[in-house]
Amino acid sequence: MKKFKISILIFIILLNGMFVYAQENIKAKIITQTADNLIDIKGIAQNEDVTYKEGLSYLLFSLKKGIEGNYSKNSQSGEFSLNPNEEKELSKLKINVQKGEICKVFLFIKKNDELISKDSTIIQSAEAVEIKKDVNEGDIEINGLVIEDVKTKLGKDFYDYFYQKITTSGSKYNFIINISEKPSIGVGSKISIVIDDRTIFEFMTRPDDEYIQAAANEALRYIGMYSNQRKLIYKNKKI
Repeated sequence: MKKFKISILIFIILLNGMFVYAQENIKAKIITQTADNLIDIKGIAQNEDVTYKEGLSYLLFSLKKGIEGNYSKNSQSGEFSLNPNEEKELSKLKINVQKGEICKVFLFIKKNDELISKDSTIIQSAEAVEIKKDVNEGDIEINGLVIEDVKTKLGKDFYDYFYQKITTSGSKYNFIINISEKPSIGVGSKISIVIDDRTIFEFMTRPDDEYIQAAANEALRYIGMYSNQRKLIYKNKKI
């Protein structure tokens, strides 16, 4: 009986390992094409497995730094599925990159809100050769880059309050702040703040302006705490 239990445990471990490996068989790819100063960007997902994949979502976005140091962003997101061995175009972006400007492009693919594949590239100018490298979120230096995926009026109200506060706070964060909203049972929904694939703060919405504004302030407080902890960890790694 003991051997039987051990065999079941080993089988479960192997099954979990196979599941993780199957997730990694989805490959994110960014393809760019240059025409004059215009860059066509395609986000591609490739299923390298022989099984059907569903419950997938993507985020494709570009972050361009102008000559004077100002930033502009463009993003597309959505849900999709993949047939066995299928390669699918997820979305397109078209950006204008002049000489002296630099643009970073990211593609993230998730399954059930868990990151399973990503790709990134840097474009220095339309004349320059594309630099293909793995760009980490920590490489971005920008005052409050926020990616939002809200679906209701309450979610939009929270985002507006939050974005106004973070842009006027003077705080600078070298990471991407993701705001997402999911429906829940009842009237409200759940809003989550995710940084580095970690949920930093979340709350249930309700139709109350003071409550929504208080939640925005609390979210900023948690982000500030996380930023300080993050800096301390990186500092200790360098010692």
